[in-house]
Amino acid sequence: MMQSSYAEIQGVLTGEHSLAEAAEAHGTLTGSLCSAPGYRFEDWLLDILPEGEAGASGAEVLRALYRHTAGALNGAQMQFGLLLPDDDQPILERAGALALWCQGFLYGLGLGVLRDAASMPGEVGEIVNDITAIGSASVDTSQSEESNEEAYAELVEFMRVSVQVVFEELAPLRDAPTSPGAPYH
Repeated sequence: MMQSSYAEIQGVLTGEHSLAEAAEAHGTLTGSLCSAPGYRFEDWLLDILPEGEAGASGAEVLRALYRHTAGALNGAQMQFGLLLPDDDQPILERAGALALWCQGFLYGLGLGVLRDAASMPGEVGEIVNDITAIGSASVDTSQSEESNEEAYAELVEFMRVSVQVVFEELAPLRDAPTSPGAPYH
């Protein structure tokens, strides 16, 4: 479980003049942690904040999210979770945030070791295609609210598990020695 709420992270990002929404910023962090060797907190701030720096209180909250996310990905308990609005928020808001999360994740993946689809090991290519499709999905207003809620919950769980698979599959590439001074993006 995350220590900070979606609303808290969104408030920090708004206060820091980020153009990224909380879901997108977390997706970027997660994708980068999956694919970028040695991706640091400071690297993430450069990716999501206009000046690449946050004020003291904002930096503390964002650093906690960074640490929690990195720890969950590296943990053996599959405790990773997507940063999304709470379930009491309207489904349209949550689905929009999920789409932004997917877009951020794909952006983060692109910052790392993956240069093209041919270089994706194992199931990663198929997962990336699925995440791309989820990133453009929307709520089906012809379906019942219950049906949309079930579909949303299934997508979130699919994403959660898929991220763990991508993280594991990319470990050999992410952990491979790089040439000195080679940027990760």
